[in-house]
Amino acid sequence: MTSKEKTVTRLDSNYMQQYDAYIGRQKRKRKRLMRRLVLFSVVAMIVIGSMATYHIKQRVLQADKAEQYEQLEKDLTSLKKQEDDMNEEIELLKDEDYVLEIARTNYFFSKKGEMIFKLPNEDPAY
Repeated sequence: MTSKEKTVTRLDSNYMQQYDAYIGRQKRKRKRLMRRLVLFSVVAMIVIGSMATYHIKQRVLQADKAEQYEQLEKDLTSLKKQEDDMNEEIELLKDEDYVLEIARTNYFFSKKGEMIFKLPNEDPAY
């Protein structure tokens, strides 16, 4: 028993044939089970991956829309301020004295007997 190989003779009986068939069926069942599990895993990974991609795209889209909304809110605020300024200007232009003052300063209109001198806008050099 030291260095001899043990050889067992296989019996060719009905029981052994049934046992071999049983073992073969078990191997095929295990193989089919593994194929189903792999297929299910691949399908699950594809579904999870596509859902994750869709979620990320939606988050990016939502962030862009939020940024655009904030920008439009700022624009709306500035336009409302501009509208208020223009309404105030309209009210001022209804006043005849204000219109005459603008005509005098911007277009050099003068009152009767008045002389207008245009001075340069530069500071004196002294």
